Amino acid sequence: MTSLNDLTRLCPPPADTPRVDWTAVEATLGMRLPSDYKQLASTYGPGAFCDFIRIYHPHGATQWVDLTGPMPATLREELKQDRDHGSHPVPYDPDDLFANGVTDNGNHLFWITTRKDEPDTWPIAVNEARGPGWYTFSGTLTEFLTTVLTGQTQVPLFPRGLLNAGVTFTPSPSSRDNPPEPPPTGGVIDTQTVREWARANGYDVPDRGRVPAAVIAAWKQAHTRGDSPDNAV
Repeated sequence: MTSLNDLTRLCPPPADTPRVDWTAVEATLGMRLPSDYKQLASTYGPGAFCDFIRIYHPHGATQWVDLTGPMPATLREELKQDRDHGSHPVPYDPDDLFANGVTDNGNHLFWITTRKDEPDTWPIAVNEARGPGWYTFSGTLTEFLTTVLTGQTQVPLFPRGLLNAGVTFTPSPSSRDNPPEPPPTGGVIDTQTVREWARANGYDVPDRGRVPAAVIAAWKQAHTRGDSPDNAV
């Protein structure tokens, strides 16, 4: 059994994080959240572990990494379509899956909320970006992160060299400090916003340099019609 203390010893959190009104967040979502997640999100704030695993946060810098944003519902509907059309197997009822994170490869992390009234018992599922694979971890999100970042848990969907550069946490701007703006109709595009959207929707994009034109075009199209591309998972 691991705890938040194990994770903070392994990977020190930022000194300052945005305050979260968990009563308001749970009211917005219409459900209770796992206590370990609330402690995790309050301690670290929005950001990425090893510049790869991005846990959704109520103050996520963009809607694509915001726990109360559109992604959990959008992904649930796409998983239903995958199940109904037989395009990819979904080993769980999509109505029982609530997205709580995304990787830079486009894998999504989910709580399996079968026991709706017992959030502290929810295990974790990870799906394969643009593929049929799934991985299940029978523990909390904090336990999942801790065991992955210590190398105790090997997720076959994650890159083998995940820990090669050491264990880090890189804070992202909070929506509290960086409120969203309407998508631009021309001129300069916020490439960081595009990168986060692209990774949340399964596109491979570099950390630095030019964002591929095809990705920018997809981002513009998604925002023009007000949703995300059909290949988001």
